[in-house]
Amino acid sequence: MYVDISLTGSDLAGLLETKKYLKRHFMTKDIERPKYFLGIEVAHQKYSILLSQRKYTLDLLEEAGHLGCKPATTPMEANVDLGFDNSHTLDDPGRYKRLIGKLTYLTVTNLDITFIVGVLSKFMH
Repeated sequence: MYVDISLTGSDLAGLLETKKYLKRHFMTKDIERPKYFLGIEVAHQKYSILLSQRKYTLDLLEEAGHLGCKPATTPMEANVDLGFDNSHTLDDPGRYKRLIGKLTYLTVTNLDITFIVGVLSKFMH
């Protein structure tokens, strides 16, 4: 099994002790200052770090074929009664499930898209 973990904090002695403990009990690899971790870009500043999912989002838009699309304030018509339509089947349901999974991951830090991902996921199960 492989697990990604990122340790951060202002207590350098505590961080070093934690790393030593983990190294004694597990096989570890210290990448020091990551630039990209679990779909999140990490920009190191003098006294802080900046986190961004811009690259992850652009890759997702490209995969979905929507990279050149223009933004909309409401991506769907308001007050529409959404019901299950069994007349159309998906060409590749796995592809759509992967996209929904990636969109769900984005909602961890981008709550403005939480609603539409929730709506779409109802129709993908």
